[in-house]
Amino acid sequence: MKRTATAAVLLAALATLSACSSDSDDTTDAAPSASPSVDYSAAEKKAGIPPEPTGADRDKLLAALRDVDPALVADEADAIDNARNQCAAINGGAQKLDYLASQRFSGGDVEVTEEQGGHINTAIGEFCKTA
Repeated sequence: MKRTATAAVLLAALATLSACSSDSDDTTDAAPSASPSVDYSAAEKKAGIPPEPTGADRDKLLAALRDVDPALVADEADAIDNARNQCAAINGGAQKLDYLASQRFSGGDVEVTEEQGGHINTAIGEFCKTA
């Protein structure tokens, strides 16, 4: 009974909304307004996330992570994403950074300890400053 009443209320609300029309007599369809563009790079910078590294900078970051544990860069794209996101924690003044790094970089066959998390934070420190 409650489901029937809820469904009836929802249908009535939808019917009311769909019956609403503008006061103008213009029957032409208006063009949809353009969506505002979002500048993700500015939002990422504000969040403390550095731009995705390319070229020599990318190689340097991957080498620093490989020095901690080669398994961290088995999937290079994931390693870069993890590093960029860890920078947000570092640059944002998060607590328990070593723990956060261990959680962020663990997954699949890779189990990162908090000690390794500390080494990761040290390894990506310079990269994080580019945010």
